[in-house]
Amino acid sequence: MQPIVETFFESATSTFSYVVHTGQGSPCAVIDSVLSYTANSGKTNTDAADKIIAFIQQMELNVEWILETHIHADHLSAATYIKSKVGGRIAVSQQVTKVIHTFAALFNLTDTAEALTAQFDYLFDEDETFRIGPILCTALYSPGHTPADLAYIVGEKMIFVGDTLFMPDVGTARCDFPGGSAETLYASIRRILTYSDDTQLMMCHDYPPISRTHQSVTTIAEQRKYNIHINDKVDQAAFIRARNRRDKTLEAPQLLFPSVQVNIRAGELPKAESNGMQYLKIPLNFL
Repeated sequence: MQPIVETFFESATSTFSYVVHTGQGSPCAVIDSVLSYTANSGKTNTDAADKIIAFIQQMELNVEWILETHIHADHLSAATYIKSKVGGRIAVSQQVTKVIHTFAALFNLTDTAEALTAQFDYLFDEDETFRIGPILCTALYSPGHTPADLAYIVGEKMIFVGDTLFMPDVGTARCDFPGGSAETLYASIRRILTYSDDTQLMMCHDYPPISRTHQSVTTIAEQRKYNIHINDKVDQAAFIRARNRRDKTLEAPQLLFPSVQVNIRAGELPKAESNGMQYLKIPLNFL
């Protein structure tokens, strides 16, 4: 049975979220959901997530999985909120423990790394297979952008690549976050690009030039021919040089600190303090 994909776009962070299912009343998975956040006011809202929930309820879908491709640094996850409304298991790479240890120490959190990890319901082993209802899937380990990235292979001709790849005219993910590596990213992408040319690659983000609108889907063939960073004419050494050089010019994502603090908790906001308020920390002079 072929997967059906419903795509949702959150414009503030240029993020695509997805619901994968096989029709009315079927099991489904939510991939890379967004909890909207306004940095200058510190306000969150669930508008983007509520659209996903409304679709799930309208289609009478049974949420089996709420999947994260990695610990995002550019948007907050709505995984815990969606789970509270429609159920499902929140899942991420087993390597997330490395990311959690790094950022729990940075933010001097009172939560232990073990308690934070326990916020996720399931940790995928490298290249572990699983199912969304009748659809056979693989959690393809794809580190480089971070040490805990996964690309979800859904069925035979579809891969949700997270931030590993962008549209061909945008290129590839940055590698300057803790545990990132251009060399590792190159190997992960080349592995993805061994799949058949007509395999669809589903983007997590798109940052298009002014000449086109946002797009969520490309193919292996298009990436191998046209990707500005890693097409078939670019070898490993050239990619590493170019990627590292470009990363040195990039500013930190606007929502880096809020996103990571929430996302290492599987999308749950920090507990309220003695005055009843919830807080996010901003480390000064870290970057």
